[in-house]
Amino acid sequence: MQTSQPNNGLTESEREQIISKYRNLLRLCRPYIKPGDSSVIRKAFNIALSALSGEKTKLGDPGIFYPMDLTEILAVETGLGTNSLVSTLLLHAFLSGQVTPNTILRDFDPQVINMLQGVKKINSIKTGKTAIQSENFIRFLLSISGDARTLLIKMADTLYHMRILHYLDQAVQMKVANDAYFLYAPIAHRLGLYHIKTELENSGMKFLHPDEYQTITNKLKESVKARDAYINAFLNPIIQRLHQQKFHYEIKSRTKSVHSIWKKMVKQQLGFDEVYDLLAIRIILDTPRENEKEACWKVYSIVSDIYPPNPSRLRDWISVPKTSGYESLHTTVKGPLMKWVEVQIRSRRMDEIAEMGHAAHWKYKESRKEADSPDWLLSIRNLLENPESSNARQARLEAEQAEIYVFTPDGDLKSMPRGATVLDFAFEIHTNLGLQCTGAKVNGKINPIKYVLQNGDEVAVLTAKNQKPKADWLSFLKTPRARQKVKRALKEEELKEAELGKEALMRKFRNWKIQFSDDNILKVLKALKYKTPIELYHAIATEKLDALVIRDIFQPPQKTGLQGTPEPGIREDDRKTLLKKDDFVFLDQNLAGINYTLASCCNPIFGDDVFGFVTISKGITIHRKSCPNAKEMMEKYDYRIIQVKWREASSSGSFHATIRISGIDQLGIVSTLSDVISNELKVNMRSISVETNNGVFEGTIKIMVSDTRHLDTLLHKLTRVKGVLKAIRLE
Repeated sequence: MQTSQPNNGLTESEREQIISKYRNLLRLCRPYIKPGDSSVIRKAFNIALSALSGEKTKLGDPGIFYPMDLTEILAVETGLGTNSLVSTLLLHAFLSGQVTPNTILRDFDPQVINMLQGVKKINSIKTGKTAIQSENFIRFLLSISGDARTLLIKMADTLYHMRILHYLDQAVQMKVANDAYFLYAPIAHRLGLYHIKTELENSGMKFLHPDEYQTITNKLKESVKARDAYINAFLNPIIQRLHQQKFHYEIKSRTKSVHSIWKKMVKQQLGFDEVYDLLAIRIILDTPRENEKEACWKVYSIVSDIYPPNPSRLRDWISVPKTSGYESLHTTVKGPLMKWVEVQIRSRRMDEIAEMGHAAHWKYKESRKEADSPDWLLSIRNLLENPESSNARQARLEAEQAEIYVFTPDGDLKSMPRGATVLDFAFEIHTNLGLQCTGAKVNGKINPIKYVLQNGDEVAVLTAKNQKPKADWLSFLKTPRARQKVKRALKEEELKEAELGKEALMRKFRNWKIQFSDDNILKVLKALKYKTPIELYHAIATEKLDALVIRDIFQPPQKTGLQGTPEPGIREDDRKTLLKKDDFVFLDQNLAGINYTLASCCNPIFGDDVFGFVTISKGITIHRKSCPNAKEMMEKYDYRIIQVKWREASSSGSFHATIRISGIDQLGIVSTLSDVISNELKVNMRSISVETNNGVFEGTIKIMVSDTRHLDTLLHKLTRVKGVLKAIRLE
């Protein structure tokens, strides 16, 4: 062994320990690294040794012991290759900032820095609520880990810290134990890493449920002699028959883990003495592959001849292996003293595959979730078979197509479809939160409701009491839940407005001496081509429909303007001019004999693209072409539309405009806005109304401007005010 610093502040005894430990590590790693890669391992070791000079572990050992122990766990339990082992050796030095990314990139494969940065990303995640949201957190970790090996390195790191848990600070103990038990044990289970899974479960239970753990442990200790005697009695006749038929075999016996016993007791409401399958026997046959099936069934015949089997407990995964590759023959038989014993029969090859995780042990234990398993976990299984052939990039692409995970400020983790927005998230939390949502603080920065969330974002929803759902929300909402809630709210709002429109129409009918009946309403619907009374009432309430149009259905004028009689307030010559579609009427204050007004629904300003609408008694109303009512007027009353343009002389007038403004609440923001509007731009401000909530303000400003350029200048000036995020003209 060579080191860049011969002494490194170590005693001779410590140096000897490190040399011995390093040689043992190389021996363990050798089956999993390429020929010649020992020099790469040595270089990583030397860098870590130098960086951790003078440090001590929680156990008082030299600091280099931690990355060496971690690397040993990774090699023995996962069989990962050179780059992974290098990453574990450098992990502590990298996370503590003692080794820079540039150094790692200079000396090692780029995969190494990617894995180290992946672990750093996982460490930054809030995992305080894993106990109640373990499945979401597991999926989130799988989605962000990038390189699948990152997750395995973090799992090994967790296992290392569980082994020294009692030496850690009390605050750290709970986090490590929770993560081990609720996150990494289930992941290890899903990957078939049986030893890691069992140790994490047992050590996690020992810390999280100490009383139950100690009770079961004591009972197992009390009965160990009786169990050993029972196993010998159970196996003796089987061993005799196996010898007689000249099988080459190994028999392993095991007792259920403390955690497995406890889970079964809780799930089935059993006492310790009622757990009948505490014992399991595994018979492993040394036989050529072509004879495996025949040999396994012969052994099954021997066992079932000696002890009666439970037919419902026979599992033949030899004839038809599990989709994960797992092969074994399982049966449960009634042994001496009428006790049930599980017997597993398999070949040496089958056993090695199952123990190394290739079988994805979780699949045959958790068949209920098999269909829900992310396909990209297959890439991790392939990785364990072929340590340095990573399909992680494809794995991440597949994960990214599915879903993202977003945190609330309290650390709750919500699963959202990819492409979900702030507004989707608000509705996911609560309907009222969604209906009043005005934006959100995403990772501390204010963003609008349309902001598309990213995996791992922390989102604090912002609301305002006066906020109401809008139809355009449906254009960017991603989740069906949010869309459904918005549609329902819009429908409820429409019904409220329709009720007001109905009351207004009833009053009009009374004034006109017309009966308000179903037949008369049906007549109006047919004449104006509305599908339902609700649509009709809503159009009246929102002033999309002039009530006088309805009166004309029942009390038509003797002659309409289209038949040659001028509309009230419009001269005959002007009327002929107005109804020529190819000509324009120029609006100014010298248009003699023609009454026109600016529509209050859209407040046109000099410079806007506008059109005229000929009314029955009010002359012409001028609307912006972007008016919310424009489409309906043009479709239903195209014969009353005229083309108009502004004349330059009109630019000296004053026009009403309403501005919607929002931003970050600051002291004196109203005064600043007023000063910009009134003093800097000499704009006549009619009113200003501002509300604040959760550090954000929203306001409405009504002003008088001369034209659209004047308004655009004002909007630009307002957006430059510190704290203002948006200033727009309302329709």
